[in-house]
Amino acid sequence: MWTGGTGRAFVPQRTWALVCRVVPDVLIATDADWIFDEVEAALAAEGTSVTRVRSGREVSAAVAGSRPDLAVVDLQIGNMGGFAVALRLQQDFEGSDRPRPPVLLLLDRPADVPLAKRSGAEGWLVKPLDAFRLRRAARALLRGEAFREPSGLATH
Repeated sequence: MWTGGTGRAFVPQRTWALVCRVVPDVLIATDADWIFDEVEAALAAEGTSVTRVRSGREVSAAVAGSRPDLAVVDLQIGNMGGFAVALRLQQDFEGSDRPRPPVLLLLDRPADVPLAKRSGAEGWLVKPLDAFRLRRAARALLRGEAFREPSGLATH
């Protein structure tokens, strides 16, 4: 690191790119347009690149192809729900040399929290969703932390 006599640190361009990756790639798996719109709007404010799949069965291929930094998965999605998607991603990456993206499950009700705990997902939110909670959860998961909303908090 070099200060150039100004007292301000200059970080080499390559290091800066690694440290300040501000545009994470997020995969959103939902067949509900309103959920996609809400999640995209909340995370787009963070400069996020968003990809959408409408079926749980598409998630594995999408993750393998685009390598997202975060997967946001609706619990109730078409023919393969969020619980099964989270378990499938664990299987897909078992023994792999690359890390599995963290999974944020979007639960329908507080009673779904025990299911989320068994899914292996790194985080979950209970609907109704709001931008503040979505951003907070995404930031935590992208930092490598868990974000597990207590079942009593999400009731509005």
